[in-house]
Amino acid sequence: MGEAVTLPGGTTPPSPPVQALTLPGGTTPPSPPVQATGPVLFARYAFPPNHLGYCGPDDAARFLAHGMNADDHGLREMARDFDGALPYLQLIADGNGFPDALDPRVVEAYWLGGPELDRVSPEALTSTTQRAFSGRSGPLFPGIAEALAAGALPHHSFAVFCVYPWVAMLGDPRRTPQAMIVLDRCRIRWGQVISIDGDEVIAESQRLTWDGQRLALGPTISEPVRRAIDGLGLASPLAEGDLVALHWDWVCDRLTSAQRDVLQSVSAGQLELTNAILARSSARVPVNSRG
Repeated sequence: MGEAVTLPGGTTPPSPPVQALTLPGGTTPPSPPVQATGPVLFARYAFPPNHLGYCGPDDAARFLAHGMNADDHGLREMARDFDGALPYLQLIADGNGFPDALDPRVVEAYWLGGPELDRVSPEALTSTTQRAFSGRSGPLFPGIAEALAAGALPHHSFAVFCVYPWVAMLGDPRRTPQAMIVLDRCRIRWGQVISIDGDEVIAESQRLTWDGQRLALGPTISEPVRRAIDGLGLASPLAEGDLVALHWDWVCDRLTSAQRDVLQSVSAGQLELTNAILARSSARVPVNSRG
């Protein structure tokens, strides 16, 4: 076994600089809705990477404004730009007979997990993945069929670990630290609020680790995350002790213990599948030829 890889900078991974958020038109920010519709729930989880410029529409402030105003129509229009998530949302909706890909049950199943995932056939998932991401995935793509046969689910973690190229970079010492940062931050992780100071929250969560052969969850650590910037954010009101979902360096929403348990279970299953693919494939080697 190799030495465990930790993220650079000690216990706290580096974060992109905080970008100021200004709602269009200088409007006064409303309070985030507590009971979220499907589009608002989607925005709570999709905004963190959008704010960092990784996916979704170019205008993150406008996306945030639609979310804070619970503007479902505006959110639906902008959700079309999240081309990494929409194929899975539609797949879950179709598999469950829901007419709306942004039905809250669909959105929750994609980000957190739920029984809706089990109703999507492996054949449908295979077809959707190949159609939507062929030519855009990393060197692990040939191994996805193995993951599907072993019971992969149309969950966000499947995209992070099986479709995106980061796992395949773990065999390259030059790229392993950055790959670990992205894998750890991009997955939806669970945590608990320890303290709140304005826009900043200190939460306890488990970090993703890599020992040279396997990915696993490490010990619980404390990390600073954001619930807002200058009071602008989408998470429902928080209190110390709340269970929360985290995406990149943001709090997405509060979790019930049942939701946390589902997310833990789906995440554990995905890690098991990912490690099985890594053990059977040579995807760690070709990445060196990518320059």
